[in-house]
Amino acid sequence: MTAGRPTLYTPELLEAAHTYCRDWESIEKTRPSIVGLALYLGITRKTVHEWVNDPEKTEFCDIVENILSKQEQVLFDKGLSGDFNASIVKLGLTKHGYSDKVDSTLAAPGGGPVMWQVVGVEPSES
Repeated sequence: MTAGRPTLYTPELLEAAHTYCRDWESIEKTRPSIVGLALYLGITRKTVHEWVNDPEKTEFCDIVENILSKQEQVLFDKGLSGDFNASIVKLGLTKHGYSDKVDSTLAAPGGGPVMWQVVGVEPSES
């Protein structure tokens, strides 16, 4: 039986992830991010995503979810205050479920046809 590489997922790495989540402003300067976390921990983005999807690494998953929540808040707040470029904020917020899509479909509740009733119109005399 051959031994694989030792895991990078250690209590020390988890503590560093907590540090990044808590102190990201002194590390990143703009906004917390998955790539920022990966660089801070010395791992790849792919590893971050693998650990997020590993049911045995729920604490790491929670840290990443917290980072994403902070990212969303920072993007929204800095976008509203004008501190961040609006186009970049718009792009960033799409990753959090925001959209500027306009739905112009005319349909009644439930998707049925819209019924019009004309009231108070007199026929014109020709």
